Amino acid sequence: MAVYALTGFSLVSLLSFGYLSWDWMKPSLVADVATDPMEKALPPTFSRPPHIIFILTDDQGYHDVGYHGSDIQTPTLDRLAAEGVKLENYYIQPICTPSRSQLITGRYQIHTGLQHSIIRPRQPNCLPLDQVTLPQKLQEAGYSTHMVGKWHLGFYKKECLPTRRGFDTFLGSLTGNVDYYTYDNCDGPGVCGYDLHEGEDVAWDQSGKYSTFLYAQRVSKILASHSPKEPIFIYVAFQAVHTPLQSPKEYIYRYRSMGNVARRKYAAMVTCMDEAVKNITWALKKYGYYDNSVIVFSTDNGGQTFSGGSNWPLRGRKGTYWEGGVRGIGFVHSPLIKRKRRTSWALVHITDWYPTLVNLARGNLSNVPGLDGYNVWPAISEGKESPRTEILHNIDPLYNHAKYGSLEDGFGIWNTAVQASIRVGEWKLLTGDPGYSDWIPPQTLTNFPGSWWNLERLTNGLRKSVWLFNITADPYERYDLSDQRPDVVRTLLMRLVHYNRTAIPVRYPAENPRAHPDFNGGAWGPWASEDDGEEWEGGGEPLKSRNKKKKKCKICKLRSFFRKLNTRLMSNRI
Repeated sequence: MAVYALTGFSLVSLLSFGYLSWDWMKPSLVADVATDPMEKALPPTFSRPPHIIFILTDDQGYHDVGYHGSDIQTPTLDRLAAEGVKLENYYIQPICTPSRSQLITGRYQIHTGLQHSIIRPRQPNCLPLDQVTLPQKLQEAGYSTHMVGKWHLGFYKKECLPTRRGFDTFLGSLTGNVDYYTYDNCDGPGVCGYDLHEGEDVAWDQSGKYSTFLYAQRVSKILASHSPKEPIFIYVAFQAVHTPLQSPKEYIYRYRSMGNVARRKYAAMVTCMDEAVKNITWALKKYGYYDNSVIVFSTDNGGQTFSGGSNWPLRGRKGTYWEGGVRGIGFVHSPLIKRKRRTSWALVHITDWYPTLVNLARGNLSNVPGLDGYNVWPAISEGKESPRTEILHNIDPLYNHAKYGSLEDGFGIWNTAVQASIRVGEWKLLTGDPGYSDWIPPQTLTNFPGSWWNLERLTNGLRKSVWLFNITADPYERYDLSDQRPDVVRTLLMRLVHYNRTAIPVRYPAENPRAHPDFNGGAWGPWASEDDGEEWEGGGEPLKSRNKKKKKCKICKLRSFFRKLNTRLMSNRI
């Protein structure tokens, strides 16, 4: 990872460059008292249910969109956001599975048992089967539902697959990280397999096609074959811009002047994804969907800074509970929005899309009580106050406990060694180990950081297990107020205690050797029967694949491994 010289700029210099000049000092657009999501589910006044396109990108950093001042070209996202509503108080989760599970269920991780890490390819684990998913609710409302892209919500048995969880069709990967061309994924040395699926079958014939293009083309085909008179929901979960850093050469050439190789490749991937969104938008217009459509764009977590991403000027990165890990890029574009072309500072969380979209679809939420999400459409479309006043970022009892945390530090009501984070109104509290806490300037500006960045990175986090920030006044999390405001700390700790009482046990089973792709013809896929429980072990010898593509794939695995290794070495060296 790059280490930058800590000279040359003061905080005043940063302000003069415009990096810290965004208007974060808007009043908090939240109600004083949160109401139940069911109470807000008033049907919109559309003549018919809208078509819903939900676009989720992977590992795109907060700084990595044109309208946030990025050096990366995203003309389509910039235009769609400018013509719609930008969500500048929008929160997601710090890693892949948690964000996806909360989008699909409308519930916090603590209420699905997925509060620790991600679902690994060899774990007998998936999104709990008792959860009624967003696409299932939309199917009930008469929608045709389709998923294109990355699932990453478990697949150890067929009941876990997207086509069993509410999607009529699926084209994409089941795991969290595949090669963009070969669709290989290695979950450790020698544990490699192909991961591109069409429905519940392995899509061997699609190998060699760049995933960003493939997924956009599939969306166009779905729209072309469907009638715009019937409502449709398409969930487009791009693999981009997660590692490995791969892009067609013509996109890399645009950024040939970038000195940081990882940033150059990453930028190319973002721009390629932007063009894919352009093609999807064009297809909506071509086939007659656009005028009655709602397009939602969201990132899934913060950018990974050692893989080219940037969350500047926010603190932290992917995998952390600092703002750089959990504040997302989000906007809504739709001809149906009443107040367009504006920026919303209403507090919105990724769980809110479940009740919001089901409400837009005129669906029924009465049989899914206890949602953690709120219907935020009035806040988005009409500029009304958000019904949300707080966000539980997470409570992870399995994460490494902070060395200096204790029950005593938590006023005897909370063990501050436990990793947790919550926002209530303008206040944000973190306990335990929140993760890597530096501010990482854009990788192309090699001598940029100012004195305050240097001071904070040297002094913050030493022998601490509690942090408190007024996140409205201090969105960069520079001024820890935990010592000055113990009253607020105690209040927020009580909210953590409240949420923790509602948590269900963590679902994080041991890896199962039966999941090895060699038992499945060389591809990742379900390995347990419908009657098998999570502790099923299985047995037998690896099956010899009769598919020639599997042997060809062995070479791809080596290439993929060395590509990833080279990318990591280059990003560490530059």
